Amino acid sequence: MSITLYGIKTCDTCRKALKALPEAAFRDIRAEPLSAAERAEFIGAFGDALINRSSTTWRGLSEAERAQSPEALLAAHPTLMKRPVIRAGDALHLGWKANVQTALGIG
Repeated sequence: MSITLYGIKTCDTCRKALKALPEAAFRDIRAEPLSAAERAEFIGAFGDALINRSSTTWRGLSEAERAQSPEALLAAHPTLMKRPVIRAGDALHLGWKANVQTALGIG
């Protein structure tokens, strides 16, 4: 099964996930932002949970910017995405909590 991890290279959580999944391909969404189709797929899978509302980027947004759709927010600010998003075969997982690790056969 192929695994792709979407995140940013400076994210500690992404680093932990990569260490546990050494065979995974890594895509830095800051260097290579998500395509419109990928954003739509991820939003379809996770909805508003995809937006990291506790991030520094979120806190720096105006109220008008915060009112935008998740699609528009991620297009303008790729690092607002909660990380990591992990594609394992046909399945998508959000974050690196115990439930995701169990689903991937780790821990």
